Amino acid sequence: MAYDKFNILTSTAVPLSIENVDTDQIIPARFLKATERVGFGDNLFRDWRYNNDGSPKTDFVLNNPTYSGKILVGGKNFGSGSSREHAAWAVYDYGFRAVVSSFFADIFRNNCLNIGVLPVQVSAEFADKIFKAIEANPKTELEINLPAQTITLKATGEKESFDISGYKKDNMINGFDDIDYLQNIKKEIVAFADQLPY
Repeated sequence: MAYDKFNILTSTAVPLSIENVDTDQIIPARFLKATERVGFGDNLFRDWRYNNDGSPKTDFVLNNPTYSGKILVGGKNFGSGSSREHAAWAVYDYGFRAVVSSFFADIFRNNCLNIGVLPVQVSAEFADKIFKAIEANPKTELEINLPAQTITLKATGEKESFDISGYKKDNMINGFDDIDYLQNIKKEIVAFADQLPY
């Protein structure tokens, strides 16, 4: 498997209510030299998390022990900017398995789906409810049900559906990337190839 299987995730969430978070803020360009998907979580939101001397900025949400969980709730237009897949790697490597927003940049969304981070796009109204619920109680839990394609505020039962392509949904449920998917249907591919005229 390329990454963890995703089925139903119930977790508290980290709120980042900033709009237009771009990929250079998610992972600054100076950290893009590595080619393996490891170690990027240390530099997730690096310039927002740390001062120049490497000390944590106490006012940034990832440095606030009040908030934790495997779900990041971002503002509108999350993941805009350059197409660097390292941004999705950093989100995954930090420990997030889902990002919730009222709008995602397409390339960032696809990069997330390719490496096992589920981008859950909700309405602006539902996103606002989530932010308010977490502000009122940082222990607020969200349930993201991939098979049913729903996200639920556990405390109130309010839920909303989200869209995902059938192909990416099946891959995430199985923990497959595109190569794993092809390996999984190798017998069918070989059987089809054997039937072709030479």
